[in-house]
Amino acid sequence: MTRRPRNDHGGGGGAVRTGWLLGALLLVALNLRAPITSVPPVVDDVAAGLGLSSAGVGLLTSVPVLCFALCTPLASVAVARLGPELSLGVALGGIVAGTLLRSGGNVPVALVGTAVIGVAITIGNVAVPVLITRDFRRRAAAVTGAYSATMNLGSTFTTMLTVPLAVTFGWQWALAGWGVLAVVALVAWVPAGRALARLGDPPGGSRASTRPPSARAELAALSPGARRSARRLTVLLSVAFAGQATGYYAMTAWLPAILQDRLGMTDAAAGGASAPFQLCAVAGSFLVPLAFARALSARTTAMVMAAMWLSLPVGLLVAPGLWLVWVGLAGAAQGGNFTVIFTLVAQRSPVLSVARRASAAIQTAGYACAALAPTWMGAVHAASGGWTVPLALIAGVLGTMTATMWVASGRATAQPPDEPAGPTAPGRP
Repeated sequence: MTRRPRNDHGGGGGAVRTGWLLGALLLVALNLRAPITSVPPVVDDVAAGLGLSSAGVGLLTSVPVLCFALCTPLASVAVARLGPELSLGVALGGIVAGTLLRSGGNVPVALVGTAVIGVAITIGNVAVPVLITRDFRRRAAAVTGAYSATMNLGSTFTTMLTVPLAVTFGWQWALAGWGVLAVVALVAWVPAGRALARLGDPPGGSRASTRPPSARAELAALSPGARRSARRLTVLLSVAFAGQATGYYAMTAWLPAILQDRLGMTDAAAGGASAPFQLCAVAGSFLVPLAFARALSARTTAMVMAAMWLSLPVGLLVAPGLWLVWVGLAGAAQGGNFTVIFTLVAQRSPVLSVARRASAAIQTAGYACAALAPTWMGAVHAASGGWTVPLALIAGVLGTMTATMWVASGRATAQPPDEPAGPTAPGRP
């Protein structure tokens, strides 16, 4: 017998409890990108303070993404052993510790602290989709959208406010100060995680008789067709997320330089012009659940997001004067497409272990490509002497993403165990 995901915590006081748990989860999400995006705004101060070369600065900023790629399989095992509740507590504790270490004042400690942050966030990256699958499956699109939007809000806060804090207190205190966000989230999450864990307890508190089946037992209980469908979806979404992450990290790294070279912007103007790419992601994360609520299919929603994403490289090639339109559309799309991908994981995984493994595989593939994206795009730019070829390659990567999302977002062929049989409702993935 497979373990059925717990859905939306019904019963007396269920709405209050669900709101409390969701609020705590979003506080966790606020910390899953903010410690990384706090460094680039003050990277020159960090380099001067630590005596880092350009290569050293590049290593410091790329370590977290490398951790996403390399440590996701281990994080998946940790989440399976500890459960998502305790895993998120460990992740927040690691973020606090890593944030303090990173501001320790010398290069080895800063690198260790950055690696700790990267590993901690990797655990959170895996644990949150598992928890959404288990506890918010019927509202997966809305909760995943809120999760994605909150991560982007955290990135926006640190990007905008780290420089003023560094001017007032110095870069070390500015970076260390963001650890307060993780402390607040930890204080909120500890009781919330305990409440979630208690939901599985039978009367009397003994869990021995309700021990969940192992991942192997869950998978063995699935039909061969369900296992094939799950593997197919994982492969498709891995390719799609690889395209999503490659496009995001490549354009984040090089968009200011592209705007400078193609439009003659100053450094400051190009940096400001790139901001909508991050800010509009918040809107995109909420557009997806709204689209599902309006009975748009997952495929329609995914294709709209893909078209908006593609508008950036194509638009900068054919109509660079409309850069603000393309940057805004692609910014909303990169937040929305993230939401579509992990909503599909949550709603179409037949059992919890499938969701955990799929999430780990998708993120491993995606972030492995993301870690290389800025480097290869810079190399192609240097070799070609312009931005036409790099932008065309990004368009090709996003075109591949679009094709795989078209297939992956089609009508589901297998029903999760707690869902009624019958055709998929029009507004659901």
